[in-house]
Amino acid sequence: MYQFVYGGTLFGVDGRLIRVEADISNGLPSFEMGGRLSAEVKESRERVRTALRNSGVHLPARRISLSLAPADLPKSGTGFDLAIAVALLAALELFPEEKKQDCVFLGELGLSGEVRPVRGVLPVVCTARDEGLTTCFVPVENVREARAIPGMRIVGVSSLDHALRVLKGEAEGEEPPAQEEAAAERPGDFADVAGMQTGKRAAEIAAAGMHNLLMIGPPGAGKSMLAGRIPGIMPPMTWEERIELTKIYSSRGLLRGQGLIAERQFRSPHHTITKTALAGGGVVPRAGEVTLAHRSILFLDELPEFDPHVLEVLRQPLEERRLTVSRSSGVYTFPADIMLVAAMNPCKCGFYPDRGRCSCSERDVRKYLGRISRPLLDRFDLFVEVPPVLYEQLRSTEREESSEKIRIRVAEARERQIARLKDSHMVCNAQMGSEEVKAFCRLGSREESYLEQIYRTLGFSARGYTRVLKLARTIADLSGKDEIGTMELSEAVSFRRAGETFWGRGG
Repeated sequence: MYQFVYGGTLFGVDGRLIRVEADISNGLPSFEMGGRLSAEVKESRERVRTALRNSGVHLPARRISLSLAPADLPKSGTGFDLAIAVALLAALELFPEEKKQDCVFLGELGLSGEVRPVRGVLPVVCTARDEGLTTCFVPVENVREARAIPGMRIVGVSSLDHALRVLKGEAEGEEPPAQEEAAAERPGDFADVAGMQTGKRAAEIAAAGMHNLLMIGPPGAGKSMLAGRIPGIMPPMTWEERIELTKIYSSRGLLRGQGLIAERQFRSPHHTITKTALAGGGVVPRAGEVTLAHRSILFLDELPEFDPHVLEVLRQPLEERRLTVSRSSGVYTFPADIMLVAAMNPCKCGFYPDRGRCSCSERDVRKYLGRISRPLLDRFDLFVEVPPVLYEQLRSTEREESSEKIRIRVAEARERQIARLKDSHMVCNAQMGSEEVKAFCRLGSREESYLEQIYRTLGFSARGYTRVLKLARTIADLSGKDEIGTMELSEAVSFRRAGETFWGRGG
């Protein structure tokens, strides 16, 4: 008897439907599987056989053939177990054939028949809906994430026996246990940050337009503290952004039973991170830190301490806002639309150019700063020097502006950008290409003359010139202005040229 059902697998962060075909026929007893399977998929043969037996179903001593199609697509993971078991149950005619129509089955089986959670449920459910399927059987622990996709019937199953009873019409899907709503960990408030007005302004501009920010200053000046508070002023995520980010975390198995991710993430990897961990990859490519920070913040503290070769992998995704990994099994594309925030000391001891405290020679300073390449520096929109906080600022009783007030301005500026860029499917100024810059960053004759003078005097690169215009556009949006004026250009240029103190001319 031949039958088939649908399962699913991951290809990068996207889901793919897999047709699991089962045939039980006369012949010497055997259990064969094919379809370019990884070791863990091949091992499912024994997991499924034992789970069926412990669920009261004994496979006949006949020839059993299983094929996972398309045969040329690599299959990995343990999420095919439930689909394989249901295909065999269908071939044994243990439930009505129509009950499996338009269904996809996802889950790992324990030897007892228990259905265990798997990663990548949300991307597969998205694909199943797009392919016209209507029902998805998933482990109970994965129900919340699966239900984030409207238009799909989600059936939570706790065991193989439970899944069979649902298919027979004798039971209903299980609901996940009630979960106390964990209080979201909120970032610190800008109101608690004494002084640092220039740094706060740079953070506000960066958050409004998703611009990359580099902070330079001595140890203890508050760079990391300021960076950690930026998520608190970021605009709310749209539903599409939440789906995109949740799919990524689902593909890595990081959802832990929760539903849609509601807040932008703050990823802060240690400086010992490898290329693969940062950019993604592996034998079966998975998302790295860059992709986990999609639509969010990637914070690199102590930037020069990172391996320069690791940092260089950021150059392509910072420009293209996606990351491509090529393997013999195919080309994987990972989203990487991030806001890069970095912090660093100006030298090894941390006090350059204060010669009263800096113990580094000029050569040592050049060597330390040289660990960051010019092409990577060129991809930062804002450079800000963070000086030590004065004693008077620490003792001041005057209340600083709160994160909530700043977030309101940032959200209003982002709404202007979304409205302006709606036809191009972009949501912020940092995403603009050359055509959008020409269309939305027009300058008057006075502003054009000013920027030309700056370009020739400071020796900006073409990329630096474009980034100044994008930055000025964001500053104008924060002020509620339709046109870019000299004031906005001047402030944008001041943030671009702040790095001259340490790296000399160039932008």
